[in-house]
Amino acid sequence: MNDKPKSRALCLCSGGLDSLLALCVLRDQGVEAEAVTFSSPFYADPGGVMRACEALGFKARVVDFTRDIVALLDNPPSGFGSCLNPCIDCHARMIARAWEIARDEGFDFVATGEVLGQRPMSQQRGPMNRVRNLSGAGANLLRPLSAKLMDETEPEKRGLVDRERLLDLQGRNRKPQMALAEKYGIRDYPPPAGGCKLTEPNFCRRLKNLMEHEGLEDMRLVSLLAHGRHFRLPGGTLLVLGRDKRDNEQIRAAMRGGDVSIRPVGVPGPTALAVKAREADLEAARAVVASYSDGRGTPGASEAPVKLRQAAAAAKSEDFEVAPRLRDDFRKFML
Repeated sequence: MNDKPKSRALCLCSGGLDSLLALCVLRDQGVEAEAVTFSSPFYADPGGVMRACEALGFKARVVDFTRDIVALLDNPPSGFGSCLNPCIDCHARMIARAWEIARDEGFDFVATGEVLGQRPMSQQRGPMNRVRNLSGAGANLLRPLSAKLMDETEPEKRGLVDRERLLDLQGRNRKPQMALAEKYGIRDYPPPAGGCKLTEPNFCRRLKNLMEHEGLEDMRLVSLLAHGRHFRLPGGTLLVLGRDKRDNEQIRAAMRGGDVSIRPVGVPGPTALAVKAREADLEAARAVVASYSDGRGTPGASEAPVKLRQAAAAAKSEDFEVAPRLRDDFRKFML
């Protein structure tokens, strides 16, 4: 007869194999496990996480983490990684948010899919203990995949989970996880890699430039970091140029007072947003849009003028004809 009390766990889920396995290991013990994932312009779209959880029969929710990570970018207590990635403090804050939800909604503990020694910096024993302590969850944080190699937690002490049925995975060998994936019928999962744009040098160059000029208080500009091409024009104006239909839609939706939008008329091409546009930069902004419209601006392309429509918020639009130039002329302004 099983006298183990029914328990509930809120498990942080990135959509990667390890966090999905953590959910399955807990469910195997009769734990009511539910997933939480965090969204921001710095992370991959959470849609994949939601689909993966749904396929395995787990409830899942998305929590906006944008303001949390922006606050950490100012001065992370544990410092940055190789780029602008405050990994230890970011992870601690995610667990803190999850633990807040858990306490409010009657969950018994929080869990993650971390594996001891899998990552050379953030998943060593010292950093993992620091994350636990910074998060405020303390012994209410369980890492099911490596639990038998770590200190006993509250849910284990209280009999909410059986420590003997937890795992002792460690290191970078993925074969044990792949075997478990086969056992649990997990077939569609991404390769083990970071999905955080704060580890990408090119993205961080844009981010640092935004921090130095407009700052990070305007969430629409933070969101635009993940879209299009970015230019810092000679007079200081930030120009965001769409690469595809989705970018163009995001750029149009971001327009506010003081901004100017520019788009080609009659030919395919990008929508551009000149943020808090300076008059001295508008000619250059139009030239950029013309040169990225309908293949113009590439070697050997037609030099026929491109018709552009320029509009400011709550103002009448104007049309211009602009001769395209080579895109290489603008490389020095690209972020």
